[in-house]
Amino acid sequence: MNLVDVTPKVWDRILAARLDKACLCCGDWTPGERQSLALYGALAQPPHKTSVVAQIGQSLDGRIATVSGDAQDVSGPDGLAHLHRMRALADAVVIGVKTALHDNPRLTVRLVAGKNPARVVIDPAGRLPNDAGLLADDSVRRVVIQAVDKPRPTGVEVVRLPRTNWIEPKDIVRALRAIGLNRLLIEGGGITIAQFLEADQLTRLHVAVAPLLIGAGPQGLTTAPVASLAQARRPTTLSYALGSDVVFDCAMIPGAARPRACLHALQHSAQ
Repeated sequence: MNLVDVTPKVWDRILAARLDKACLCCGDWTPGERQSLALYGALAQPPHKTSVVAQIGQSLDGRIATVSGDAQDVSGPDGLAHLHRMRALADAVVIGVKTALHDNPRLTVRLVAGKNPARVVIDPAGRLPNDAGLLADDSVRRVVIQAVDKPRPTGVEVVRLPRTNWIEPKDIVRALRAIGLNRLLIEGGGITIAQFLEADQLTRLHVAVAPLLIGAGPQGLTTAPVASLAQARRPTTLSYALGSDVVFDCAMIPGAARPRACLHALQHSAQ
């Protein structure tokens, strides 16, 4: 298992790579810092490149909350820091309306250095009230994806898309790309993540597992069952020890397994 050491030095490099101002391979790095570059470098895509990454935190027995809905401490401190790093590397963090109504998350970057991403709520039927904290004007872009003609507060961007049972994930990705949001973090809940997974819209999936047993409660991911294991998805996966949690980094499409190398490294490898 790869032990991650996210030092200020390596995090500064990753943030610079996100802006296409630095590479992810050159430099004198410790083994733990190199694992940080491997884990987060794949998320620091160039500003123009589309990536759709999902993250879910769960217990050893695959639960994301108790039966009563308590999900406050599923992830340990290092798991939470990991989530905030993923937010810092995204253009936008995307959640479903059920998560918005139940958890009222802030979706900000607080535990690490980095800028707050845009907040996107998928709300097909217009259930999110206009006084929700996620729609408050705090200088961050706010986007609501809906299928109904519901007015939103000034400054909130509304994306109207058709729906059947839900809004098609590929339409959501296309619409967000059209307004300049290319690097998407699908944060929750589990049903929303499953929708993007089943639609083959995820570039990567991060499953952060914390060492606790809940016993019952909602599962992290509930996807369509398969008749045999031969039909199961088997993404290219690496595991990383963060400290309090273990992250399974799953590359969901070919070519997403490793971060890009700089031109100097490519030339050197070709010699």
